[in-house]
Amino acid sequence: MQILILTLGSHGDVQPYVALGRGLQAAGHAVSLCTSAHFAGFVAEHGLDYRHMDNGFVELMASLEGRAALEGMGSFFGALKTMATLVPKVGPLQVRVQQDAWQAAQDLQPELILFHPKMAGAVDIADALGAAAIMAPLFPQYVPTAEFPAVGLPALPLGARYHRASYRLVHAIGNRVGRGPLRTWRRDNGLGPRPAALGLFNDASDRPIPVLHGYSPTLSPPPPDWPEHATVAGAWTLPHAADWAPPAELTAFLAAGPPPVYVGFGSMAGRNPARVATIVLDALQRAGQRGLLASGWGGLTAETLPEDVLAIGHVPHDWLFPQVAAVVHHGGAGSTHAGLRAGRPTVVCPFFGDQPFWGRRVHALGAGPAPIPQRRLSAERLTEAIGAATGETGIVEAAATVGRQLRAERGVEQAVTWIEGWMASRRGAYGSRPPSKQRFAG
Repeated sequence: MQILILTLGSHGDVQPYVALGRGLQAAGHAVSLCTSAHFAGFVAEHGLDYRHMDNGFVELMASLEGRAALEGMGSFFGALKTMATLVPKVGPLQVRVQQDAWQAAQDLQPELILFHPKMAGAVDIADALGAAAIMAPLFPQYVPTAEFPAVGLPALPLGARYHRASYRLVHAIGNRVGRGPLRTWRRDNGLGPRPAALGLFNDASDRPIPVLHGYSPTLSPPPPDWPEHATVAGAWTLPHAADWAPPAELTAFLAAGPPPVYVGFGSMAGRNPARVATIVLDALQRAGQRGLLASGWGGLTAETLPEDVLAIGHVPHDWLFPQVAAVVHHGGAGSTHAGLRAGRPTVVCPFFGDQPFWGRRVHALGAGPAPIPQRRLSAERLTEAIGAATGETGIVEAAATVGRQLRAERGVEQAVTWIEGWMASRRGAYGSRPPSKQRFAG
């Protein structure tokens, strides 16, 4: 089976799909991954066929303007303000990304397109080519439920009605923002108006598009009110390369004292990472902990750090996290799963999106203290949280228990089995490509 994977975003939005792609490839399928050119080398070095996508989103988010926008996403109204500011710039980027994905799909003629929800136009491409489409989110706040609110909305004590309404609101905003760029792309490629039924959750015949989630059901069990076509496979993890070796400086630091606390906020450094670094260094000192600071801290050098703190570049989490006392991060799905898979207590300091959700889940599982939103981050709060994560027996034991459960999961294998089963069922029910779609084949 020819499979095209479409994803967009940071490293955390790409790595899980590389892991899934490798699993599908090992099962005998032909897999191509289309994402920002920034990740071309990363995709290729893991043995997958890379297909080009414009780098505009990555560059925008790395710019000062983009970092300022991310800082403003910590509340719903802040997110609305950010969208209003960025939509004029994002619209043309969406058209370019959609066109690149369309080109890859035309070249490959895939039987299946598997896509990150940020690539909402994937359903239009699948419809035009008569391909199957599977949405593959990395967190559970897309499919409506009465259990918790949609991504980007606060967890207010307003019950099921609020939760369900939050999904209607978020989906309406998403449709509004994406409608113009998709209309432009369809017009430029002679595709005509979008079919009335076609959308993120339904194909042009109004059949539901399946939703395959790549996160751990241990961390967040699937809600009982989800439809049958929404499933949770487990996290899609990518082990570090067998020939990878840690820097000598890091090995020496780890051997020189007790396990340190890892602190890293991924691509979410904000406009003033040096200010955050100062808070982190102060908290580590107050808590009496050695520290590892991941890259991106506003120009800090070895000369500016105390002897018991080491700044590090990219180090595979599956190698590093088992050797630390606790992890402090922004609450991205990948970092959350990696820290807990290693059985390490976790402190989440979320910015926006799904990050507050994972912070709440870590705390609910007893594997870490209550999350500290970035806008409330202070040395005092972080000191208390690090102290709890490293010193409270209940948290340490709960994290170890969750770690054992996560290490027993087989997310990639479960996903591959589910995809193959669903595609076999689809072929039996609907046959192959609809004849009306063949005008775009070849």
